[in-house]
Amino acid sequence: MDDFPARFADFLEMVATRIRSLTVDRISRWIRLSSLGMAALTLGLLALVFLVLSIYGALAIPLGSDGAFGVLGLVVLIFGFILWGNRKKAS
Repeated sequence: MDDFPARFADFLEMVATRIRSLTVDRISRWIRLSSLGMAALTLGLLALVFLVLSIYGALAIPLGSDGAFGVLGLVVLIFGFILWGNRKKAS
């Protein structure tokens, strides 16, 4: 009976470790991946915005503002037609 407090403490620690491994350890990986994914998505969208602005600036020099908007609009329109053509048709 002298060993009961030590065994009970070991049992409680084993139960807590098991519960943590079933809950927190599993979800912590997904939380880390989702937070890194959101950061990567934010940086990717920021890079895309800067790319579009720099393409507009490069087109605005020889074509003017209206010509640059027209060329960018045409590129977006062509991209939309390509996506529209590749869509899956409902049965």
